[in-house]
Amino acid sequence: MPRRRKSKRQGRQTQQQAQGETQSRGHAQATAAAAAAEPTPSSFPQCEDLLQSLPDVEPRSTGQQPQEAPPGTTASTHTTSDEASDDEDQDMPRTAEVPHDTEGSRKVYYVSNVIDLLEHFIVQRYKLKQPILKEDMLKMIGKENESQFSEILKKTAKRIEVFFALDLKEGDSPRLSYDLVSKLKLPNNGRVRPGRGYPKTGLVMRILGIILLHNDCAPEEDMWKYLRNLRVYPGRRHFFFGEPKKLITQTLVRLKYLEYRQVAGSDPPRYEILWGPKAHAETSRMKILEFIANSRKEFPSVFPMFFEKAVQDEEEKAQVRAAANLGTTGCAQKGLPTSTEV
Repeated sequence: MPRRRKSKRQGRQTQQQAQGETQSRGHAQATAAAAAAEPTPSSFPQCEDLLQSLPDVEPRSTGQQPQEAPPGTTASTHTTSDEASDDEDQDMPRTAEVPHDTEGSRKVYYVSNVIDLLEHFIVQRYKLKQPILKEDMLKMIGKENESQFSEILKKTAKRIEVFFALDLKEGDSPRLSYDLVSKLKLPNNGRVRPGRGYPKTGLVMRILGIILLHNDCAPEEDMWKYLRNLRVYPGRRHFFFGEPKKLITQTLVRLKYLEYRQVAGSDPPRYEILWGPKAHAETSRMKILEFIANSRKEFPSVFPMFFEKAVQDEEEKAQVRAAANLGTTGCAQKGLPTSTEV
């Protein structure tokens, strides 16, 4: 009897082992197939390294919930079902791993968590159109960190700027408060659509950078290739940017920040993306290069070919402004009405 039970046990173990090996082989084959399906490198190899420099790190805090907020914290750590359906996606930033237990690493990790919490608070307040008050932020970081508040806020603002393309500025409220201001004049201060929501300015500036680094005209397939770094895929909702395909090819085209056109003679049809008139009016090559370089803590001059074009553009714009000012001054001296007086 014991021998029969042992034999049955051994049989089951052998069967489980065989199933495990089959699953492992299946997983390996699927991985190899996925690797083989990866898109080919850009048709602009000279831009490959530069395109990789586009900011591609999502903020760690805005997609995750703080473990414990100090008493008095007013940050919203959950979104309603309506808000989630508008912006939320399963691709949410992951929590950083806890470092080795040393005094220095614990301090760095603690400060990093404070920055995460503060970033989450600021962006959520912006999303919900609620005031961003210094007193609330001081409660969040704790009295032991009040002396470092300015430095912590500076680092937090830097991360928000790099990902969302928003500048943190002091507000006009009698109580010390802050406002997030979009780097582009997109509707609703970067939200694009009326109501609450996350800003889309960072995504727009990244796309403008991709176009710039593709000699002012980016194939649509190349754009999606590089947006994968942000886990942005066509037809798949993103936590911060919503449904990107509609946003890029319809909304931003309608707002004249992008131009989306079919490649002449392409069959099946392929599409390419260019700067729209609003992008030319509200930003410049230099500003986009600075945005890209800022994420790498480098200067735009590291991109010599594009930096040269950006400098040339700035000089041409300066000449146009100078000519316009000269014309206005000449009209004033002759007693003629200026354009603003007509």
